[in-house]
Amino acid sequence: MDPVTAQAWAALGGRPDLTVDFTPAGDVLRARLPVRDLARATVGACALAAAELKAARDHTPIPPVTVREAAVATAFTSERHLLVDGRPGATFAPLSGFWRTADGWVRTHANYPHHRERLLEALDVADDRTALARELATRRALDVQETVYAAGGLAVAVATEPDPTRRPLVETRPTDAAKRVLPPASRPAEGIRVLDLTRVIAGPVATRTLAFLGADVLRVDPPHLPEDPDAHADTGMGKRSTLLDLADRHDRRTFDDLLDHADVVVTGYRPGALDRHGASPEALHAKRPDLVVAHLTAWGHTGDLAGRRGFDSLVQAATGIAAAESTDGTPGVLPAQALDHGTGYLLAAAVLRALVEPHGRHVSLSLAGTASWLLHDIEPSPVRGDYDPDPWLVETPSPYGVLRHARPPLTDHGTWDHPPTLWGTDEPRWR
Repeated sequence: MDPVTAQAWAALGGRPDLTVDFTPAGDVLRARLPVRDLARATVGACALAAAELKAARDHTPIPPVTVREAAVATAFTSERHLLVDGRPGATFAPLSGFWRTADGWVRTHANYPHHRERLLEALDVADDRTALARELATRRALDVQETVYAAGGLAVAVATEPDPTRRPLVETRPTDAAKRVLPPASRPAEGIRVLDLTRVIAGPVATRTLAFLGADVLRVDPPHLPEDPDAHADTGMGKRSTLLDLADRHDRRTFDDLLDHADVVVTGYRPGALDRHGASPEALHAKRPDLVVAHLTAWGHTGDLAGRRGFDSLVQAATGIAAAESTDGTPGVLPAQALDHGTGYLLAAAVLRALVEPHGRHVSLSLAGTASWLLHDIEPSPVRGDYDPDPWLVETPSPYGVLRHARPPLTDHGTWDHPPTLWGTDEPRWR
């Protein structure tokens, strides 16, 4: 196994005697930082975890695992390949991006209407790029970060150098539960019920992956936070989607019934956001010690930004990735939302590995942890081969229209059982 994939596999607690082979595809995901190696390692570790779980269920040897870099590169940019009836999917909103301040740069995230409104209210400016740029140029970056955060918006000061903090890639804690026995199955996660409490992009990538592997994935969203249709079209493959207000007594009973029959819960909200609903990892395990609880955060559990909301672009900016990718004094970006996608595949792999273990598990990952790994621990491997994304793109009819989308990167064949259903339109029940 190559050293980078071995690092990811070791972080997941995998057996050191297992290995993954890769079919190269040239200089894909080109960047100053070793994004190509991060991408193939995370998908490789996920593919190996899937093979391990399937073998454990069938009581057979683990077969050889091969991952194609072309499939990985295409999947890591799935939102950019998405076409809906020939129309490209949505990209960053006008008020999302890098902005000069009086002493440096800030990165804003205003893709969702409520985040845009809070950004504008915090800075008391009109919904206009010129007005926003003019106001930000008069302020210090950290002042913008804290002012916008206090108003419930999203902005971070852009770091001028890589954050030296070394964060764990994967944290795993077993729980006291009876031994889990899974029957033989045609696919690794067949029959596994996954309650998906995640939003853009890492969490949905993880649950999209579990759906491809056979899990019954039900995404649950609050009715007052609509999802972007293009984002859901990309990451909702193979899943169903329902709406529940956990503050409503009837909806809470429905949620509790779903939870009583779930095998896995994946959460992707900021730390503490679900606590008031009794859905923190600790509360979930207190009720169901046998659950696999996979907890995703932006910033991890330590540091000045721990506990805050965050997205891939903001984590890139605050950890020094934007500085490392700069070429002309302007902050740079990775060639993909690599923290999101990489963490998503690692999160899926952590769930698969937890299902191999005899007891319940609590696994925790963060975008900042993946950023730390990229900045400090990955050495690039030699570049070989050529890249053609076309074999890894397919068209699928869906309620949103005909989707051109990336294929799953775990195998050379197969796709999801069904396209994404319309957001929030499924009944809140298991199949």
